Amino acid sequence: MDFDIKDIQLAEEGKLRIEWANQSMPVLNRIRKRFESEKPLNGVRLGACLHVTTETASLMQTLKAGGASVFLCASNPLSTQDDVAASLVKHDEIPVFAIKGEDNKTYYKHINSLLDNKPQYTMDDGADLVSTLHSERSELINEVKGGTEETTTGIIRLRSMAAEGVLKYPIIAVNDAQTKHFFDNRYGTGQSTIDGIIRATNRLLAGTHFVVCGYGWCGRGLAMRARGMGANVIVTEVDPVAALEAVMDGFGVMPIEDAAKIGDFFCTVTGNINVIRKEHFNVMKDGAIISNSGHFNVELDLDGLKELTKSTRYVRPFVEENVLEDGRRINVLGEGRLINLAAAEGHPSSVMDMSFANQALSIEYMVKSSVSLEKNVYPVPEKIDMQIAKEKLAAMGVTIDDLTPEQKEYLASWTMGT
Repeated sequence: MDFDIKDIQLAEEGKLRIEWANQSMPVLNRIRKRFESEKPLNGVRLGACLHVTTETASLMQTLKAGGASVFLCASNPLSTQDDVAASLVKHDEIPVFAIKGEDNKTYYKHINSLLDNKPQYTMDDGADLVSTLHSERSELINEVKGGTEETTTGIIRLRSMAAEGVLKYPIIAVNDAQTKHFFDNRYGTGQSTIDGIIRATNRLLAGTHFVVCGYGWCGRGLAMRARGMGANVIVTEVDPVAALEAVMDGFGVMPIEDAAKIGDFFCTVTGNINVIRKEHFNVMKDGAIISNSGHFNVELDLDGLKELTKSTRYVRPFVEENVLEDGRRINVLGEGRLINLAAAEGHPSSVMDMSFANQALSIEYMVKSSVSLEKNVYPVPEKIDMQIAKEKLAAMGVTIDDLTPEQKEYLASWTMGT
């Protein structure tokens, strides 16, 4: 079996952590049990480009239980948990191509190593796998029947491809499922981003000015958690509706050029490019702390910061101090990459339980339906979304009401008024 990981000797440690994560993933565990008996993915070759974490390992085990031949590479150079990669190789015999801290050349070599296995279905987080497949490895496109995409950034890229008519197979936008973005993005990103920032810096948030760039679901969660830690939260936005919501939620809202002058902590969660730029770094306080929890580090204009910088050094793991010409220090966390995965462990497993349940059921749906689908980006079927919500509630011991026959009739009727 071909693979490329840091150290196979880390496998036992990884196995224990995967088991720990599995304890908080009841929905995915139920799906795995059904997959083991029904084998809905039997004979399928599935290439996954995801963050190599304990929760992802649980998903890989579930897909393999369903009969798939699974191949895994990292979707971010800093997000790999090396012990998890080792455990998947040794204990689950799943080929993994991922090493924490790999350079860009190795990152894309690993994506190509995965593609060498000629996947029939892809599972992506950020669309690097899909874009590489369409550009550098287009000779394999005819092998691919469908795929899924995990995150906002990837969906933006895929919808652009579809609009230009270059997307060559159907893909389900897992991120758009209510049980994914309402919970994973808000509660998962909110908690894990704060976790990553605190692990990297060991700084107190209470009483500081914490700038959240972007008030989508990730931004909402991050702003809520930062306020819960006692920070004075400032939101920057380009969408007037989102900005209005932030105001109504009690946060300060202002342009980034104003926030840059007063912020102590900054975190981008927009999915866009150069959100914090050279002119913003140029007016920041001495000691400002900069991080990103959007998918790619392009949210920060790191080249612009480099132009202002006379020297750099790592003062702590994941904290790069940039000393400007006038002596001010700007600290960038985790190379500007996803701080919740670079310096911490990503989302809690109970949240990823729903996200990866969506992935597993969406791939099952795609295997059954890809022949009838156009080359486009599709939402997760509502039936799957509702099924996952019901099973999560059941696992939490929560019951809800059912509509009475009278209520169903009322909702379906236009003749019954006041």
